[in-house]
Amino acid sequence: MIIKPTGAILDRFVKETAPQTMLELGTYMGYSAIRIARLLPETAKFMTVEFDQENAAVAREMIEFAGLQNRIIQITSDTADVIPQLKTKYDVETLDMVFIDHWKDVYVRDIKLLETNKLLRKGTVVVADNIIKPGAPEYAEYVRTCGKYDSTFHESRFEYSNDDIDGLEKSVFRG
Repeated sequence: MIIKPTGAILDRFVKETAPQTMLELGTYMGYSAIRIARLLPETAKFMTVEFDQENAAVAREMIEFAGLQNRIIQITSDTADVIPQLKTKYDVETLDMVFIDHWKDVYVRDIKLLETNKLLRKGTVVVADNIIKPGAPEYAEYVRTCGKYDSTFHESRFEYSNDDIDGLEKSVFRG
């Protein structure tokens, strides 16, 4: 889940990128999906993936309550199963933006799946939350050193504490 001030940083990235095709990995309760969808043009294709059935059900209710059910494609499945199907099943050529906020131990797996399935194009913006806490050090190391991304860390606070430093990693795919 993403809240202030992290939410304001994500808002800025979404506004700057103005994606027409966007993917969120980790819907949880739908808060960030709602936050993102309100900033996207009505013509945008926005898909959000959640593995947990109960979380997905709560998110569905929240998204409907926000009146955004026609602007968000909700997918309940493992990201490893969904990513390879995005081109064929969801008619995605490439993604303009990706927001990663699910299980930290699969961040690297999923970004590599996005690369392997050729879903990233030159300029695709990939934003990953919780880089420090609970932490995704392997992901940060990968995007900073693999040579495929221009990556910057944006400090914020952990969503459940004003004292704990956390942040977002913004990585732009070099193509």
